[in-house]
Amino acid sequence: MRILQTFITCSLLFSPFLIAQHISTTKLVNEAKKSAGEMKASTLKKLIDNEEAVIVLDIREPEQQQDGEIYADESYMITRGNLEFQIRDKVKDKNALIVTYCRAGNRGAFAAQTLQSLGYKNAISLKGGLKAWAQAGYPVETELGVMILQKEEE
Repeated sequence: MRILQTFITCSLLFSPFLIAQHISTTKLVNEAKKSAGEMKASTLKKLIDNEEAVIVLDIREPEQQQDGEIYADESYMITRGNLEFQIRDKVKDKNALIVTYCRAGNRGAFAAQTLQSLGYKNAISLKGGLKAWAQAGYPVETELGVMILQKEEE
């Protein structure tokens, strides 16, 4: 009984901190999305199909990159943690259109925001990340080949 009381007391003491942490993280993500901007999957698909100048930047971790990637004529994989250190070696043109993506769009937004602070004027994140891209029915390149998500028939 004493352990249960201690657990409840600790939960009550720390829950405001945990809720505040979640709210502040959500606020940071929303601010990054707003300041960096977001591109819809359909817009990126048109740019790629029309062979327009666009750099597609996957910022996911290596184990996540195994899920597949968005193919573009110019694409790079730089993890979010290495972005500030490696981007200048990969992309010299600060006016290039760079579309960042992660799995769901949050880290991609932070990456686009960071690129803008580094002077990359046209960095933007892919709204909804790779998940939104795949759900729109666009191809994802994997080790097994090109995959397209099929919607289940009801």
